[in-house]
Amino acid sequence: MKSAKIIMFTLLLAAVGLAAYIIFANNGQADKGKTVIMAFGDSLTYGQGDRDEQGYVKKLEHELNARYPGESYKIENYGVKGRESGGVLKELADPQTAARLKNADYFILFIGTNDFINSNGGHLKQLHLEKIKIGQDQYIQNLELIIDILKTANEEAPMLVLGLYNPYPEGGDRVERILDEWNKATIQLVNTKDQVAYVPTNDLFKGKDKEDYFSDVLHLNENGYKLLGKRILEEYQFDKHK
Repeated sequence: MKSAKIIMFTLLLAAVGLAAYIIFANNGQADKGKTVIMAFGDSLTYGQGDRDEQGYVKKLEHELNARYPGESYKIENYGVKGRESGGVLKELADPQTAARLKNADYFILFIGTNDFINSNGGHLKQLHLEKIKIGQDQYIQNLELIIDILKTANEEAPMLVLGLYNPYPEGGDRVERILDEWNKATIQLVNTKDQVAYVPTNDLFKGKDKEDYFSDVLHLNENGYKLLGKRILEEYQFDKHK
């Protein structure tokens, strides 16, 4: 009886392993001939505020396929509402996600907004500079780990890191100055890494009517995400390394 249970358990493990292999193999076959972009981030990558919750990811995918008809672009969305940079690190530790990294042709990182807001207690009404600075240091540390993990898994894939934008473009000079410091620290980090490009976003909504581009205080609407996707295409040519 005991030996029969051991045999059954061994067969079960073998079946699970075979199933996992088939899933990963099928994913590789499904991606054959496609240019795969893996996008990691929070609700702004997820697409919150867009009526279809497609955000900049699907809009960028559509524009890339229209602009480069000889290519077939596929963007995988790993955006999660409320996620901080530490959440991306946990995502990369997931075996199924980790197995996908080597198949990517590009990576996009748009993370840090929740790190920024939560470092101040979840709001930006009254600023606590010391806490925000601690949050910034932790964010940069996490961001470097994320970049290094992606580079270790796939050294060939170029990477785009999107800067943060001020959710209060109509005012808030103190928020603007602090956010500039976060973005400057990100730029300094990106400049030390090979094949990593920085894409600024903070200027996108300055001088514009917020109601035209935002769905709420923080999240963009369809027009805002279109503008973001357009900025990515302005800053980076996705066909150059092909």
